[in-house]
Amino acid sequence: MTGKFAIVTGASTGIGLELARCCARDGYDLLIAANEQTVEDAASVLRQEKGVGNVQALNADLATVEGVDKLVAAAEGRPVDVLMANAGRGLGDSFLDQDFVKIRSVIDTNVLGTTYLLHTVGREMRNCNEGRILITGSIAGFTPGSFQAVYNASKAYLNSLSFALREELSETNVTVTCLMPGATETEFFRRADMLDTKVGTEEKDDAAMVAQTGYKAMLNGESDVVTGMKNKIQSAVANIMPNEVLAKQHRKMAEPGTAEK
Repeated sequence: MTGKFAIVTGASTGIGLELARCCARDGYDLLIAANEQTVEDAASVLRQEKGVGNVQALNADLATVEGVDKLVAAAEGRPVDVLMANAGRGLGDSFLDQDFVKIRSVIDTNVLGTTYLLHTVGREMRNCNEGRILITGSIAGFTPGSFQAVYNASKAYLNSLSFALREELSETNVTVTCLMPGATETEFFRRADMLDTKVGTEEKDDAAMVAQTGYKAMLNGESDVVTGMKNKIQSAVANIMPNEVLAKQHRKMAEPGTAEK
């Protein structure tokens, strides 16, 4: 992989950091980005991986056009071999009780910022007729997310966008893969203020496993991958159950106060 270049967003912790680690182990040069200073710490960790190329860290707000432009500028015109659009935010509590500033942040990060990044870098890949894109969607996108409504809706958007973009690029050498994890052991639930919920406190998938599964699927040019047998079953059931039932089930997992004792 010597000379290959990958951009990974949301790479300071969790799935994003593990995705970047997968690239590092294959010798990619890396540009990692997140909206927090700890992205520099992540870069230091990645530089210790055997065989890794150059690692550059960028603290940028990828919920904004300016932040995405800053990320693209940091690539300095270099062709992007791999784009891992992983940056995202979550938000718990009932929709009407959520702070709208936080709602806007979820939408701007998960939907607007990611869409702009895919549009910008995806065009360059199409022009070069080469590249791989991995979008971190979620099995949450299959279910009306009671007490996590905006987040689930944003992931439904990303899941759908991924399949559509893949088809539009099907006659090129650019592939698009959607990684659809379930609940994963990351900082997500703490940041989303969901540590008093069942889903926030129950056992979760390992972030490294999730990343490795997604990375392999991307290299194989697969359209999508759901990580873990439990999540595969859950996503299959979601395709046949009425949305009203799914919403009630999600409430039992995500409503504040449902944390397992």
